Amino acid sequence: MRVLVVEDEPMLADAVAEWLRGQAHAVDLAHDGAAALERVGVVDYDVVVLDRDLPLVHGDDVCRALVASMSATRVLMLTAAADVSDRVCGLALGADDYLVKPFAFPELAARVLALGRRSRPAAPPVLRRAGLTLDPARGEVFRGSRYVPLSKKEFAVLAELLRADGAAVSAEQLLEKAWDENADPFTGAVRLAVLKLRRKLGDPPVVETVTGVGYRIP
Repeated sequence: MRVLVVEDEPMLADAVAEWLRGQAHAVDLAHDGAAALERVGVVDYDVVVLDRDLPLVHGDDVCRALVASMSATRVLMLTAAADVSDRVCGLALGADDYLVKPFAFPELAARVLALGRRSRPAAPPVLRRAGLTLDPARGEVFRGSRYVPLSKKEFAVLAELLRADGAAVSAEQLLEKAWDENADPFTGAVRLAVLKLRRKLGDPPVVETVTGVGYRIP
């Protein structure tokens, strides 16, 4: 998934981003509310992890803007305020979930994954197609009974192809969902990731190239 982490404490922001990248998500960072609004205006994020007390533009106003835009992006609000009234207020603004600092990284990752499933058409927690089984929560892929070790990027690409349920996914769509804002769209990164994925999945091939369109798992 494509995730935006908005947090004004750089060390915490980096730690959250690295943890989520370890779960095969593409993660961008913003350290103030103005930067967050700029990024959500140009990128279709699945989830925004949003600190509430932000400089320049308050997190509440970022949340309001997302809700007003009718975006499908889900918002996980972070705050040091633990009172019930604060949580109620955050949810009333339109946040989809609320997590109080300090938090456990595994719980944060689980909540992001759950929200990501809600940002798209309903999909089962475990993805299965063409003899493949992908479990996002465990980070595991099997072809039949054979475990297939994948890199985080290969895992993310395969997840997008399986979620498409047989439809073709363009290289641009894969780049948007599986790579962060630092990716160079001219490096052939998608083509290389698909090539490595095919090799690891083995024969017979399950990832097809649809000329002029992209890739699919029929």
